[in-house]
Amino acid sequence: MGPTAHTAVAPVVGRLLSLNVGGPRDVPWEGKTVRTAIWKEPVDGRRMVRRINIDGDDQADRAAHGGEHRAVFVYQIESYRYWQQQLQRDDFVYGQFGENFTVEGLADDQVCIGDRYQIGTAIFEVTQPRVTCFRVAIRLDEPRMPSLLVSHHRPGFYFRVIQEGEVQAGDDIHRLQTGPEALTVADVDGLLYLPNRSRRTLERALRIPALSKGWQGSFRELLDQADHSADARPATAWEGFTPLKVTEVHRESSTIVSFRLRAASADPAARVAAGQYLTLRLAPDGPGHAPVVRTYSLSAITPDDGYRISVKVEPDGKGSGFLQEHVKPGDTIDAAAPRGDFVLRDNDHPVVLISAGVGATPVLAMLRTLAKHHDGRQIWWIHGARNGTEHAFRQEVDELLAELPGAHRITAYSRPNSDDVLGASFDQAGRITTETIRAAEIPADADYYICGPTGFMHELSAGLAAGGVGPERISMEIFGTAEAFIPGIVGDRPAPHQPSGPPGHGPVVTFSRSNLAVDWDPSYGSLLELAEACDVPVSFGCRIGVCHNCESGLVDGDVTYKIEPLEPPAEGRVLVCCTEPAGEITLEL
Repeated sequence: MGPTAHTAVAPVVGRLLSLNVGGPRDVPWEGKTVRTAIWKEPVDGRRMVRRINIDGDDQADRAAHGGEHRAVFVYQIESYRYWQQQLQRDDFVYGQFGENFTVEGLADDQVCIGDRYQIGTAIFEVTQPRVTCFRVAIRLDEPRMPSLLVSHHRPGFYFRVIQEGEVQAGDDIHRLQTGPEALTVADVDGLLYLPNRSRRTLERALRIPALSKGWQGSFRELLDQADHSADARPATAWEGFTPLKVTEVHRESSTIVSFRLRAASADPAARVAAGQYLTLRLAPDGPGHAPVVRTYSLSAITPDDGYRISVKVEPDGKGSGFLQEHVKPGDTIDAAAPRGDFVLRDNDHPVVLISAGVGATPVLAMLRTLAKHHDGRQIWWIHGARNGTEHAFRQEVDELLAELPGAHRITAYSRPNSDDVLGASFDQAGRITTETIRAAEIPADADYYICGPTGFMHELSAGLAAGGVGPERISMEIFGTAEAFIPGIVGDRPAPHQPSGPPGHGPVVTFSRSNLAVDWDPSYGSLLELAEACDVPVSFGCRIGVCHNCESGLVDGDVTYKIEPLEPPAEGRVLVCCTEPAGEITLEL
C-alpha cells in the first residue's frame, strides 16, 4: 500500500515545520556527566527516515529512547506557545524539547495511539507518549519540566516507521487511519502517571496493537496490582524496629550459622512470604555507639519456631561477625518486619530453585512452603557449594524434597573433599551453569528463582534468556545493594561510602541494603541526592515525583515531601527524589 494511493484521499491534519536531528553529547550536570542526545538541530532538505532512526540522528540511551517503537519523537508548535506563556520564556528554538519533528497540529489530546500518518513518502504509526525524564529538565533548564509535561497533558509522542521514506520541513501531514479504542496520547500518558486510573481504560489500552511493549508491560502490572490489591503488597507485621528474642543458635556448616528469632506478640506466619528478609539493627560496639543495619534472608518461617535467618561470616563482616561470635539464646535483637518482592508467583508453573552458597536461604524457605502444601508440581532444587564441609541444609533439603512427589535434586560441589561421595552427598562436580540447567530438561513454562553471588546470577539469567526463557519468569535476589536504573549517567559507580566533605548535623539516614548510615545535611536537595553522594544505587527517571522509578521501602521513620508527587506511593513506600527525612529513618536501599 504505497503513499500515492493514500494522499489522494487522506485528509491533511498538520504540517511538518522543522526536521531536527542530533547525536549524543556529554553534558555536565550537578557534578556528574550525563550522556544525552536531547539537543536536536533543524536541518534543511530531505532526509531519509528509517526503521529505527532518521539519517543523521541518534540516541544516547536506547533503554529509554530510540528503537523501533520510538524511532521519531514528535512535538507541537502549539505546545511551544503554551510553554512560552506558562514559563514566561521567549528563547525557544526548533528541537527545544528534543523532538525530531516539530509539527503544526497533532495535539496530544487529539492524536490517538495507533493513528497512522503519512509525511513525505514515509508512513508512521503512533506508539506511545514520551517517557517522562530528567533530561528534558536539563535541556530546558527547568527542573519542574518532567512533572509539568504530565500534569498539563502535553507530553508529545513517538512514531514507529511503517514505511521508510523521505521527509522535509514543509511537508503536509496526512492522517491515514485512526487507532483502535480512540485513546489519545494524553489519555494514555495520564493512565500511567496520574492517580485514579480506570481499570476499563487500562484494558482498552492493552487492546491497542500499536502500543509499545514497554507501556503494555506497565499497564499489565497495574492491572495485576488492581487484581491483587488486598495482598499485592500486604501491610508489614509491625512498624519500624521491634525486639525479637533469640531462641536458638545452630551451626549449619563451617561458614553458616542459623538464628531462630521470635516476636513477643506477632504470628510469624502472618503477613510474611517465603523469600523475604529481615532487617536487623545491631550494636556490635555496645550501647552509645552507632548501630549497624544488616539484611538477612529468612531461611524458614513457622508458627511454632518463629523466624530463622542463616548468616555466613564475611571477611571483616561487622554484622555477621557480631552475630556469630556474641549473640546467644535469650538475647534480643531489634528487627524490622519481613520485606521483599522475591517471592513465589501465584501460578501452577513448574518451579526451579537455584542457589549457590548462602544464597540457599530464601529459596530454602520457598521449598519449605511448597513441602508444607504438598505441592504436586515439578520442582527442581539446584544448589552449588564448595564441598561437603560448606554445604549447609543438606539433610533438611533432602527431607523436604522427600515430601514432594515431583521433586528433583541437583547438587554440585566445585571443590569436593576426599570424603565427598559423588552420587551420595553431591550429584555432580563443578559449578552450576546454564548447561546444568539445560541438561535437566526442565519444562519450557517453568519459573526460575535464583539467589547467590551477583556474577553467578547474571551468568545464569543471561543464559536462560538466550535459551528462550522470558524475563518475566526469572526472579533474582541480590545480596546487598541492588542494581539501579540510572539513565544516561556516564562512569562507573564505586561501592557505597560516606559522602565527601564535613559530616552533616541532621538525623541519621540508614541505607539498609548498602550497610551505610549517614548524617543528613540540608544542603542535599533530597534523599536521592544524598544517596547519589554516597554512591548508593538508586533508580530514577524524572527526579520530581512522577515516574516512581526511585520508589523505595521505608523501613523505619518518617519523611517530608518537599514536592508533592502526582500520585503518592503506597503505605510504607517513599519517593526519594522529592523527600527529606523528618527524623532518623531507614531506607530499603
